[in-house]
Amino acid sequence: MATQGCPCGNYGNPNATCSCNQTQIQRYMSKISGPLLDRIDIHVEVPAVKYAELSSKKSGEPSSAVRSRVKKAREIQRERFKGRKGLFKNADMQSKEIREFCQPDKAGEDLLKQAITKLGLSARAYDRILKVARTIADLSGNADTDIMPEHIAEAIQYRSLDRQLYLEA
Repeated sequence: MATQGCPCGNYGNPNATCSCNQTQIQRYMSKISGPLLDRIDIHVEVPAVKYAELSSKKSGEPSSAVRSRVKKAREIQRERFKGRKGLFKNADMQSKEIREFCQPDKAGEDLLKQAITKLGLSARAYDRILKVARTIADLSGNADTDIMPEHIAEAIQYRSLDRQLYLEA
């Protein structure tokens, strides 16, 4: 799902000026229901890319390296759920499996508690954050350890619409 940040489409665009007032932006964003957002694991803002970045000769991480990391994480997940009917990857987990396989350490739990409390996130968002954090841990090679605070922090960052709606309400 993709959406603009406001009716004119320029909210947050460094290359254009938004002509909408705060009320218009809030009304526009409120059309996206909270229960719908809760069902989306990852939502992030993607700003417009400046010409200098598009024309740059610098290259990022090669696709082959990303593919290798993803394949390794998927293998970790297949092994984790071996013998469990209908479970093949982290996205397949329900609440019971999330409680079993997505345990953050104490610092991670404290961070998650603070985010849920301050942002007013739902129980469904809590589960989504834990599943995404488990995947981040798998991608970083921490498959057999607790979910660390940095995994929780990154997963919370992927809930940008939750944070944005809370901050503007």
